[in-house]
Amino acid sequence: MTQMRESSIAGTRVQCGIVAIGRNEGERFKACLASLPPGFPAVYVDSGSTDGSVEAAQAAGVAVIRLATTTGFTAARARNAGWRALLEAHPQLDYVQFVDGDCEFAPGWIDTALDALRADPQLCAVFGRRRERFPEASLYNALCDDEWDVPVGLVAACGGDVLFRVAALKEAGGYSDDLIAGEEPDLCLRLGRQGWRIRRLDAEMTRHDAAIMHARQQWRRSRRAGHAFAEHCARHGRHGFAHARRQRNSNIFWAVALPCAILALLIGALAGGAWWPLLPAALLAGLYPLQWVRLTWRARRAGFSPRFAAFKAWWLLIGKFAQTGGMLRYWLNRLRRRRNNLIEYKS
Repeated sequence: MTQMRESSIAGTRVQCGIVAIGRNEGERFKACLASLPPGFPAVYVDSGSTDGSVEAAQAAGVAVIRLATTTGFTAARARNAGWRALLEAHPQLDYVQFVDGDCEFAPGWIDTALDALRADPQLCAVFGRRRERFPEASLYNALCDDEWDVPVGLVAACGGDVLFRVAALKEAGGYSDDLIAGEEPDLCLRLGRQGWRIRRLDAEMTRHDAAIMHARQQWRRSRRAGHAFAEHCARHGRHGFAHARRQRNSNIFWAVALPCAILALLIGALAGGAWWPLLPAALLAGLYPLQWVRLTWRARRAGFSPRFAAFKAWWLLIGKFAQTGGMLRYWLNRLRRRRNNLIEYKS
């Protein structure tokens, strides 16, 4: 794709390019390439793929950037390389659409997004409904589909698939290259401090293929989320998003403080030969099934089936242990001054 598409909105010519990023997405990336709307300049940034993704992009006529392996791969680094290369080749672009290599565009999405950005100059970015391509393939995929369904309207942060205003990207300096996860909230927080706004549109945007079929994959995905919460809180402190602080504190309570309290009571009972510490230990342990029941009931009230509601509640609870593992990994690497490497969950 070498010719740039030019749309006319309210008599003004709007110019937009596309940045796709990926790492060993295989057939998912081929579907992404097939969904790229014609006429837009596009660049694909590859993070060390060995599955033919580079060759597939080249065969589709998409410019390719291969990230060097010396500094570590991150989605943030890939997106930065992509939009900067796109602007170097097409300096007249006003907008950049980012898309992950495991996603397909919905027809007409970019025109819808451009309309929204043009209508409100305070918006730095817009995104729509990302759906799972195969939510019925596994309950883990269905969890992802539910996660993508954020409220319509002004929001605090976006995800990886998003249409950005170039002026805002330049003003913020782009994504933080070193973040292995949570790079989108980090950028959105900085943009919000500068007065920009982000909107979730009531429109279909992309279809995502999480391809999560096993608990081990979901566990690693949760670990990555915990890593992101810990780093966001460490970077921004009380000025960061309250959601990240709440998640961090909740993880510490359920996966650290509560188990430690139960264990201390059990050790006290064994060491002292007394039975009474077993009662508070049992009461504390009972908080876990009670929390599961509460979360299941909340999901049922939201309209989910009994099976999915119970599954979602289970992973909201057990996932706190995985997230705490990700938090611990972040802090250990920070203490050792080691670089954070990707936490990948796909096979």
